[in-house]
Amino acid sequence: MKTDTIAAIATAMTSSGIGIIRISGGQAFEVIEKIFKKKNGGKIDLSRSHTVQYGYICDQDEVIDEVLVLIMKGPHSYTAEDTVEIDCHGGVLMMKKILETVIQYGARPAEPGEFTKRAFLNGRIDLSQAEAVIDVINAQNEYALKSSVSQLKGKMSEKVKALREKIIYEIAYIESALDDPEHISLDGYGEELAKKLEPMVKELERLIASADNGKVMSEGVKTVILGKPNAGKSSLMNVLVGEERAIVTDIAGTTRDTLEEHIRLRGISLNVVDTAGIRDTEDVVEKIGVTKARTAAEDADLIIYVVDASVPLDENDRDIIEMIRNRKAVVLLNKTDLEQVVSVEELEKQTGHRVIPVSAKEETGIEELEKEIQSMFYQGDIDFNDEVYVTNIRHKTALTESLSSLKLVQKSIEDGMPEDFYSIDLTSAYASLGKIIGEEVDEDVVNEIFSKFCMGK
Repeated sequence: MKTDTIAAIATAMTSSGIGIIRISGGQAFEVIEKIFKKKNGGKIDLSRSHTVQYGYICDQDEVIDEVLVLIMKGPHSYTAEDTVEIDCHGGVLMMKKILETVIQYGARPAEPGEFTKRAFLNGRIDLSQAEAVIDVINAQNEYALKSSVSQLKGKMSEKVKALREKIIYEIAYIESALDDPEHISLDGYGEELAKKLEPMVKELERLIASADNGKVMSEGVKTVILGKPNAGKSSLMNVLVGEERAIVTDIAGTTRDTLEEHIRLRGISLNVVDTAGIRDTEDVVEKIGVTKARTAAEDADLIIYVVDASVPLDENDRDIIEMIRNRKAVVLLNKTDLEQVVSVEELEKQTGHRVIPVSAKEETGIEELEKEIQSMFYQGDIDFNDEVYVTNIRHKTALTESLSSLKLVQKSIEDGMPEDFYSIDLTSAYASLGKIIGEEVDEDVVNEIFSKFCMGK
């Protein structure tokens, strides 16, 4: 059965060297036959797949552009359907003109994510791999990219399918034994199943625990810079960003509002917020800035506390120290290029955190700060060869549901419940894992996932 034919611009809608118009579906080849002419006037050759042909896109006698056309016969294409890609000159107007011509001769405009949706529906990729496609496109750092590529290659799918195979085996065994108790015995099965469940539970717990690192990879670390006025917060911000983004003066209270910047540090994305200096003040505007700083700190994944080494600690410092207690925080002893009245040892004792001496002015100690942040969130360098990191909240939810179901099986075994109780919860665990790869998922969920894709993918 032929599917309807869709088309879209697959490259960014901006001027570039090359633009790509993608066509997929049952009439993809018929459409290109109508609008493509070789340089010598001949028709396109559709006899062989995965070929590139040079010629012109034409609307009857009007030549629109000089192009290269790629022919890919299904199922050996991205969508597993007959697919054509037109490589044209990358002007926005030109790409729109060619797309209009393609639609005029039999295709319809593709919906966002429809090419990848067809790849999923046609069985070329599962749902977790489909989601990895958009993660690859949206990756903001090296770690996120590597993790997304790993998932695209099927690392998450392999883990999920392996767990589902183990679970379905036990379900089948229980059901068979209940149907044919004369030939299949369940004596001592509870103890045997308990031993099998233990490594499965541990694997699910490990995957769920990886979600924190996964969130950091995909979304970045919410980082807030705190400190008293004139501690050097804005100077540090400028050093991290690599340019003069924050206003720096010797006047305390210069920063009145939050300033947000996105930076990459050792492959990690940091969403950094520079805040107003925290102190008691009667200034109405500054007071609002202090309130904003406190609010930002409450929502932060990481707090960088900047202390002026040349000024004694006071009540404002003790207020901040309380804010960072039991939080992920890095303490920087700044202005170490000046005469110090606050020592590293004293500050470590007061805060309970490691203290790194720095000078934002001289740009010293910044490398140590980078290493510390990397270590805090990743416990060192991440190895992507074997590890799978959960970066998708939908996956984490499904894994959590599956874990809960397996723990219910363990509880049933401990309580000496009948074996059909095991089967009910094992089935729930199996179904929850199926949501990740798309085998147990509603059509509405599928549509919601692909609606978030960019056009042409």
